[in-house]
Amino acid sequence: MKTTNNTVLITGGSAGIGLAMARLFVANGNRVIITGRNAERLQAAAAELENVTAIVCDVNSEADVQQLTDRVQRDFPELNILINNAGTAYAYTLSAGSLAAEKAKDEMLTNYFSVIHLTEKLLPVLQQAAEAAIVNVSSIVAFVPSSGVPTYSGSKAALHSYTQSLRLSLAGSPVKVFELMPPLVNTEFSRAIGGEHGIPAGVVAAELLQALQTGVYEIHVGQTADIYQLSRSAPAEALLAMNSSIH
Repeated sequence: MKTTNNTVLITGGSAGIGLAMARLFVANGNRVIITGRNAERLQAAAAELENVTAIVCDVNSEADVQQLTDRVQRDFPELNILINNAGTAYAYTLSAGSLAAEKAKDEMLTNYFSVIHLTEKLLPVLQQAAEAAIVNVSSIVAFVPSSGVPTYSGSKAALHSYTQSLRLSLAGSPVKVFELMPPLVNTEFSRAIGGEHGIPAGVVAAELLQALQTGVYEIHVGQTADIYQLSRSAPAEALLAMNSSIH
């Protein structure tokens, strides 16, 4: 699809991969809407860029999502790209007293249920466009789990499955469904799991833009491609490789 003259909504757009994507889409002549929970950080991010609208929205809040939907329908009816990027993760080891269920509920709410909710709300707008895209940002751990982020891995595996079903459901419609699957990325979000050793967020954004242009719907960025291939040919080796160090 075209990568200029779009109207793009990016959740979790005030930092990390989301902000890197916002920068790149703006640089390519798109109108960008970024959302996030922290108003101050969101406004600071928007101030760096031109042609960007910042809207405070907690994707886990039904009221916030409804307000966002109403605003998009009113002010941005031309919206044609939705990027579900907002996420949360807990780095910990599964053990007695780790509060795994509590952490998993939070991760599933943000990384999975909120994506389904917002997508369903905005789908009527996207389906009015001549050409549209939904991009779900999952992870390398959607294929092979990391014991360092055990329930985050599960939430991204669920998102991967949902994305495949959504792609099949919308086949033949103007809305194409993409899944962006980064490896470890050097962001504040991934600091607890060794993010300083990850790839730059700008690389992930560039891979997405290229995939939109070429119609590659499952985007295996960097090391994700290697892990994916290994998971198909030798699943036990892939699991060992993923967990030989923190990812």
